[in-house]
Amino acid sequence: MSEQKKSGSQPTRRQFMASTAALGAATLMPSIATAAPSGDLVVSNWGGDWNNNVVKGFEAPAFSSSRLKIIHDLAPAAERKTKLLAERRLPRSSVDVTWLTDADAFEMNGQGVLEEIDTSLIPNNSHVLDKLRTPYMVPAIYGGLVILYNPEKIPQPPKSFAELWNPAYAGRVGVIDALHFNYIYAAALSHGGSMGDVSKAFPALLEMKKAVQPRLYPSHQALAAGFQSGEIWISANYSARAIQWGKDGLPIKWSYPDEGAVFIAFGAAITKRARNREAAYAYLNAMLEPAHMGAIAESTSYTVSTDNAALSPESRKLLEFTPEQINKLHVVDYAYAAKSDPQWLDWWNKEFKG
Repeated sequence: MSEQKKSGSQPTRRQFMASTAALGAATLMPSIATAAPSGDLVVSNWGGDWNNNVVKGFEAPAFSSSRLKIIHDLAPAAERKTKLLAERRLPRSSVDVTWLTDADAFEMNGQGVLEEIDTSLIPNNSHVLDKLRTPYMVPAIYGGLVILYNPEKIPQPPKSFAELWNPAYAGRVGVIDALHFNYIYAAALSHGGSMGDVSKAFPALLEMKKAVQPRLYPSHQALAAGFQSGEIWISANYSARAIQWGKDGLPIKWSYPDEGAVFIAFGAAITKRARNREAAYAYLNAMLEPAHMGAIAESTSYTVSTDNAALSPESRKLLEFTPEQINKLHVVDYAYAAKSDPQWLDWWNKEFKG
């Protein structure tokens, strides 16, 4: 998500905007990443259309004709993290590769769950943008939390997350249960807080609950259905979702909030004591192939993490943020979020949902 991060350190915006030129190409030494993978590889991931896009854009073309059998372990991030933590002391992990967000990966790394990535075993890692590098996860794509709205019902693009509190949209505001932390950040940023102090978010969200009675959805797909039916007119979600659903014909556009979007990255990591470590490294290296990166970006509508992805100029223009928007992206305070999220989730379940 930023230049290489270590526990307890935070990237500055200057670092975030640092040059994204790729490092010099690594010498392609024979390695397990270039060997033909075989055996079973357990890949932990989100389900739904997300996993379908990863399979279609990357896993199937990369490995369908190989001797490697990918076994999917699909569940929400909270359940998958709990499983990883429970298996820390086992001789072998039941998961080889796990897909995580940048914040979740930071948390799991701090808990001693993830292997430090040996980049010498991933030749294609030389093309990962400097600002996205971490020692414990290989990033695939990134984006930001913005405002999604129905232009047929809201003709003027909303300028702030605070529009989610607008009484004019009572009963027409949608939120996703699994993205509780993002709504906490959006509430903090639009009500005088920050990424490092979200205390103002909690009274603000209770005010939202009272003022607009937001509709709570269990998944991205359910939120999309709410937009499709006209049940909701406005929400906060990732720009990629608006682009993807717009391609599917849904009445959705996205607007960049004046206070800035909340940055997020998605990538894959290797668990400590993975059963098929060799195939795990081959998986990460194949993920970064230009064709696969381009396919993942096209299918998910997120921005690519590499400098050589096979993307058309038109796709890059559609998917990427402007320099001004990148400058206003809010990077998560990882240590603060990892320490606080259990309490945030408890508050969300008891107070906001209750």
